Amino acid sequence: MSTRTGNLAAALDLQPSRAEANERLRAVIGRLSRRLRPTLAGSGLTPSQISVLFTVVRLGPIGLSELAAIESLNATMLSRITAQLCDAGLIVRSSDPGDRRSANVSATAAGRRIRERIHRERTRALSAHVEQLDEQQREALWAALPVLEQLAERLRP
Repeated sequence: MSTRTGNLAAALDLQPSRAEANERLRAVIGRLSRRLRPTLAGSGLTPSQISVLFTVVRLGPIGLSELAAIESLNATMLSRITAQLCDAGLIVRSSDPGDRRSANVSATAAGRRIRERIHRERTRALSAHVEQLDEQQREALWAALPVLEQLAERLRP
C-alpha cells in the first residue's frame, strides 16, 4: 500500500483496500472524462463552455444564479462564459419575467445542435473502444451501469 493511499484511508476512516479502490474509481472516471472531451464539434469551445452549454440545453431556461451553483462557478466566470456563448449564438440571455433584476439563459437551436453533435462524437468514440473489449468485459461494464448511475445521482449538487 502506498503512503498516499494509507494517508487517504486514515483520513477517510476506511480500510486501505477500500480507500485505494475509491481512489482508483475517482481517477478512472476523471481519465475517461478527459479522454472523451475532445471533439470536432466542440473544438472551438473550452471544457467550461461546453459544460455550461450542456446544462443550459438540459435545464434551460435557467437563472444565472442557479446555473452558477450547478456549475460551481463564481458570478464573474459565469458571466464571461455566458457572454462568450451568447456571442457564438449558442445561448440567449433574457430578463427573468418574475424579477427584472435577474437574468435567464436558454439554448438556441444552434446550441442544441452543437450539444447533439458533441454527444454523438463522444458516444461513437466510446463505442469504438468498448467494442474492442471482450464479451465478458463488456458484460461486466454493462452490469456496473446501474450502480454508477446511482452514484452519479448521489453526487449531484
